[in-house]
Amino acid sequence: MLKKITLGAAVFWAAEILYLCLIRISEMPEIKISYIDKYMHAFFYFVFSVLWFYAFRFYFKKQSRSKLLVIVFVMSLIFGIAIELFQTYFTTYRNGDISDVIANTAGSILAVLCIYFFDKNDFLSHIPK
Repeated sequence: MLKKITLGAAVFWAAEILYLCLIRISEMPEIKISYIDKYMHAFFYFVFSVLWFYAFRFYFKKQSRSKLLVIVFVMSLIFGIAIELFQTYFTTYRNGDISDVIANTAGSILAVLCIYFFDKNDFLSHIPK
């Protein structure tokens, strides 16, 4: 059951990121905090990486933690770049931004480091390996 929930959560989060990054900005409420969009990108990709890591951990139990972390990081990077390309080439109301890719990557790197630290120190021992 938890196996399906983690995969469902990861797929839902990826779909939510895709939706939020491809809708018209005018449909979103304006928030007056400097660089809030970059913080949001980092947060989205932090959660994206954590969810996919634990989903993959259930499905690929024989793979090492390090290999799964690399796969999740590369997947996150490709997904983030693809969305920026979609914004540039498939919408007339959004533009791709390299600083968004950098923020996405920062969020994913932070997630990988947190997973590595917490998992290495057995803080998450109840999650199947």
